[in-house]
Amino acid sequence: MSDTENRDQKLVTEDQTIDVEKILEKYDRESVYRRLTGFWKWVISLGAVAFSAFQLYTAAFGVYPAQIQRSVHLAFMLFLVFLLYPVSKKSSRTELHWTDVILALFGVAVGAYIVVEYTPLMYRAGLPTTLDLVFGALAILLVLEAARRIVGLPIVIVAAACLLYALYGSYIPGMFGHRGFPLRRVITHMYVTTEGLLGLPMGVSATFVFMFILFGAFLHKTGLGKFFINLAMAATGHQVGGPAKIAVVASGMFGTISGSSVANVVTTGTFTIPLMKSIGYKPHFAGAVEAAASTGGQLMPPIMGAAAFVMSEFIGVPYIRIAAAAIVPAILYYLAVFVMVHMEALKLGLKGLPRELLPNVWKTLKDGGHLLIPVAVLVYFLVKGYTPLRAAFMCIIITIVIAMMRKNTRMKPRDLYEAMENGARSALGVASACACSGLIIGVVTLTGLGLKIANGIIYLAGGVFFLTLVFTMLASILLGMGLPTTAKYIVLASMAAPALQKFGLPPIAAHMFILYYGIIADLTPPVALAAYAGAGVAGANPMKTGWTALKLALAGFLIPYIFAYDPVLLLIGATPLKVIVASTTAIIGVFALGFATSGYWLRNMALWERVILFGGALALIKPGVLTDGAGILIMASIYIYQRLKVKRGSV
Repeated sequence: MSDTENRDQKLVTEDQTIDVEKILEKYDRESVYRRLTGFWKWVISLGAVAFSAFQLYTAAFGVYPAQIQRSVHLAFMLFLVFLLYPVSKKSSRTELHWTDVILALFGVAVGAYIVVEYTPLMYRAGLPTTLDLVFGALAILLVLEAARRIVGLPIVIVAAACLLYALYGSYIPGMFGHRGFPLRRVITHMYVTTEGLLGLPMGVSATFVFMFILFGAFLHKTGLGKFFINLAMAATGHQVGGPAKIAVVASGMFGTISGSSVANVVTTGTFTIPLMKSIGYKPHFAGAVEAAASTGGQLMPPIMGAAAFVMSEFIGVPYIRIAAAAIVPAILYYLAVFVMVHMEALKLGLKGLPRELLPNVWKTLKDGGHLLIPVAVLVYFLVKGYTPLRAAFMCIIITIVIAMMRKNTRMKPRDLYEAMENGARSALGVASACACSGLIIGVVTLTGLGLKIANGIIYLAGGVFFLTLVFTMLASILLGMGLPTTAKYIVLASMAAPALQKFGLPPIAAHMFILYYGIIADLTPPVALAAYAGAGVAGANPMKTGWTALKLALAGFLIPYIFAYDPVLLLIGATPLKVIVASTTAIIGVFALGFATSGYWLRNMALWERVILFGGALALIKPGVLTDGAGILIMASIYIYQRLKVKRGSV
């Protein structure tokens, strides 16, 4: 047994067996797949590798025309989803039903039809044949069923409702006077054009989103995830409440290569949550810390969640600009969680872990620090103007080369094969969500539904900007309870973002506002999947864990309102000095927020102290001379009052 394994056994002292697969299957639909053997196992494996090979080929030598590139991507996705994912959770996970084989072949057919008939389809645009309509209708039904299996029923309900609106809008009361379109027009719009199934969401999935997921799979195969945990342990494990800080730091770093909150919780949480419990953190708090830290991973540059890449295409801004805008809010989010777990540890009198049981920071960097080079190179490529597709492809090659520098990270042919297979499998959920979202976008472009909903939001808000923000936040959270991040962002970007932009909000700020609340929905009860996954690992009450995670992620609820009123935190329209000042005062405000939320600073705080300090935190986080001055004055007053109480021996 290695020294690392010996150390890990000593660190986790409690006798706890965590069924990772069971937790993932309960809270993450993408984990409910078949475990086949024999012939079909190899069919799926080779199909996944072929999927990755196609994407690598087009990234290296140039993508095909939009409809061809996206239809091949669609065909691979449908083929693998129907072979991997059963019709329901109760279906056999070890046998493949013949109907799923038929559906998988149909999935290949609807994609291949576009490729084979590409030129004739372009020539007869607007005049579909019967065969065009048959394949189009079949494609729509297959995408809805595939999305139901891997993403969930809510997105299918939304897409189906939009399709019904496109067909029968005139017969539905209160639907803004839309008359409805003939069935052939709707099918053609959804299948043949680049406005429906093969629209922008599928275009993003079929190019750089897949490549970034594949890049993450290669990084993970090199052992970067384990390096992140070891580095977090070496840097923070010995501090007050060390295990909780390990969770925050490791999950934040791991989140840069993982787009799934639930998967992040279970991957790092199986190690960090038992550690937190072992030094005295309550189970629900341990699960909540991991959930809050893991959820923020989709907000952390340089590799954010897939929705950030879709945002780049939606608003026509380079991805590096999106990542740059996300830096300060992401740091504030993680700093807030870090401060809260630190104050909780002080309040409970929790110590860190013994240094002798922790890895050495310099040895950790020596053994695995080279794995960070591809991430640094990625940032360099993006800054230099490389397309995300090209940058991701080059970084995959660099990852393979860099991994050869150390024996413990060297990738064998089998590792390369498995990375390609895992990358394709990991991309299926995003591809399915993008295809189904394409139906929603298709209805928006066909009927003008997005503008009508945007006007409706403004009307309900009475033209008041703050109420418009509140309604948009509620819509983001509600949709977020049933849809994955990418899908809910696409829906809201086409329907709610225009309402915010009508008030003059810059596009990046409007879309980032939506993205934040769509992601934080994973922590918001009653459907807080990331928090419930953390509760499953911790053996805690799910609802209690959810509310605690919500409290820890409070900064994530406040920051979007701040940059909506003043986008300086997104680096929009601000000088370097203004950004530095705003960031510094916001950081001080985050500390005040942590003190107020935890109820502890130099001593336990009374309710009135917490309320006043919370107001000071809000004032500091919001950029502005008056608000910053008021916040600092409030914070200084509470500090002086606390010092006097401590000197007098008052608790």
